[in-house]
Amino acid sequence: MNVLILTPDRVGSTLLQRLITVYMNMHEFDQPVINLHELTNGLMKYYNPTFNCEVLGKPDNRPWGYYQKLLEITELLNSTDHYKTSRLAHYHIKNRQDSMADQLPFYQYLNDNFFIISAQRQNLLEHSLSWCIQTHSRKLNVYTHQEKIDTFAKIYQNRITVDVATMIRYLDKYVAYLKWVDDHFSVASYFKYETHMPNIEQYILGLDIFGNQSKKTWHDSFEIEFSDWNRCHYLVSDLSGISAQLPAPSVPRIEFDSRDQLDSVELAPVTTKADILNSLSAGDQQFLHEHSVRYVKTYHTIDELIKNNVLVTGIPIKLQTMLEKRRLIRNFDQCVEVYNNWVAQHGVGDPYTHTDINSLSFKELGHWHDLPRLT
Repeated sequence: MNVLILTPDRVGSTLLQRLITVYMNMHEFDQPVINLHELTNGLMKYYNPTFNCEVLGKPDNRPWGYYQKLLEITELLNSTDHYKTSRLAHYHIKNRQDSMADQLPFYQYLNDNFFIISAQRQNLLEHSLSWCIQTHSRKLNVYTHQEKIDTFAKIYQNRITVDVATMIRYLDKYVAYLKWVDDHFSVASYFKYETHMPNIEQYILGLDIFGNQSKKTWHDSFEIEFSDWNRCHYLVSDLSGISAQLPAPSVPRIEFDSRDQLDSVELAPVTTKADILNSLSAGDQQFLHEHSVRYVKTYHTIDELIKNNVLVTGIPIKLQTMLEKRRLIRNFDQCVEVYNNWVAQHGVGDPYTHTDINSLSFKELGHWHDLPRLT
């Protein structure tokens, strides 16, 4: 089964394609399952000794780029029997400037040969702000803890000002992405970030890509729940210094909400691995202590998939929570106002109040930190 994820980026699509690849490799298929990342910025065919056959992958002897026509990409995809997981980013198609005469048969081939997922977001405020942060970091994703520290240390220390015109441009691009999907693709499943990310394993195992196989969970393969593994993945390079400022689980949540204490939480950036671990709350430190052995063991297993060219990279690390974005961006309130005006004008997305943002932020933090339960 080939799987393709359509994406505007900043919607969890890289995490989704890597995880689908890992989960498919946890199951039994009659051909290797190999992740290609993006289809349109360079593919190559080579002999893979692990699988004793020719497979596709990203070029290792030249930079990635738009040097292949869509017909050549189609022919490469059709030339190997192994299963492919990949994505097609709308902005790559726009940047390539292929004629519609070339695009249409390419889309038809994908519709005929791939299980197609459209990755989407409901919270377009956070989507657009993620893109704006990327204009400063110059990284779409980070895959190691040191890479995250190197990429974001100065941004956390100095903070950023968002160009609201850039934010609007990315909101408009998201609308164009939705039209592109509707116009050209037979979508088998919609990955809704806000709905499916909190239990992404359930979403993946519910896809019609495993045939009649008995479904294997992350815990079945690695003896750790994916949500726990991914929380470790985030905490080990959490530069924000926010963890220790959050209320302990013993504090009744109703009291916490009523005092709007998120308003008093500020960035307290830390930029070394040792300092990061010391900056975490006692509960988060205990969580890492309890899960670190299985986290590291699983990390090494995934690294073997990279070495065998099954994965292009490892699992991307969570970059920022909504609260972190709010504290990173100096003109956050202005961004919210401009965004709400855009929503009113276009009828796309949801408007947000200060209370809405606090509520969403607190709910999200519960996935990454020990927080009080609702009382």
